[in-house]
Amino acid sequence: MIDLYYWPTPNGWKVSIALEEMSLPYDTHLVNIGAGDQFKPDFLKIAPNNRMPAIVDPDGPDGAPISIFESGAILQYLARKTGQFGGPTERDRVAVDQWLMWQMGGVGPMAGQAHHFLKYAPAMDPPNDLPYAKDRYRTETGRLYKVLDTQLARNEYVAGDFFSIADMAIWPWASLWEGQEQTLDDKPNLARWLDLVGGREGVQKGRALHADQRSNLQADKKAQDLLFKRKS
Repeated sequence: MIDLYYWPTPNGWKVSIALEEMSLPYDTHLVNIGAGDQFKPDFLKIAPNNRMPAIVDPDGPDGAPISIFESGAILQYLARKTGQFGGPTERDRVAVDQWLMWQMGGVGPMAGQAHHFLKYAPAMDPPNDLPYAKDRYRTETGRLYKVLDTQLARNEYVAGDFFSIADMAIWPWASLWEGQEQTLDDKPNLARWLDLVGGREGVQKGRALHADQRSNLQADKKAQDLLFKRKS
């Protein structure tokens, strides 16, 4: 059983979706980021950057246990371990890797900042309603989704005609497009893909994992202090 250290956020969903899609058995250990669990010493031994998700695989390379943090690294490891969803050829694997890196360096950070400045910062005490920041991250997120829409006009899935860890990485963030104040009216290919991926049983199960634990950060001042005001 793989140990999954998890909270129901887009980054957490990447790995829960992968585990479901790959039919890998796992035990879930909730890391309540609103309560500060990510700063506990035991978790920091696994994820030194105090971010979830993380995994511990007791059957790692050469049969020895291994702990892994960073969602993209976890997805690549699981794809290699199982021989699934990494791409059927070397050219396909390069395509998967570049779109996975695109998510890690682009959509994840930009959409995350859009969420922060559009939803959470204005609700903080005192409010931080910053028009420039809101417009910057809203606009950059929209630009990235246009890039994705163009790619999906040529391919059924992100990296080609096959479902991959790149789709697993991008879908959790792109599925929250409304909270990022985006539109799909001019992105028909993205809309098609969101429905296609969202209809997969593994994606639905991974997305639903402990969904009841998702909280309203706009109203949770204690969680805001932990997530947005902590100095170290």
